Amino acid sequence: MDRFRLEYEMKRRGVTVKMMCDHLQMSRTAFYRKTHGISEFTLSEIKEIVDYLELDSPMGVFFSNESVAKDTM
Repeated sequence: MDRFRLEYEMKRRGVTVKMMCDHLQMSRTAFYRKTHGISEFTLSEIKEIVDYLELDSPMGVFFSNESVAKDTM
């Protein structure tokens, strides 16, 4: 997970952490833990974020192209 990319995508769309947490029905503490790698986002949370931010794909934010390339080898 690339928290800096997520923050960039949120700022680009004018979405605050509070707005995202409200949408996900998640506390700020839980969101902080997930964005800092202490715990992980669930697949349903990732889908909600991708849909809410209208991202084309979760790649680059939640999954790196590098990790996908390694998994296919």
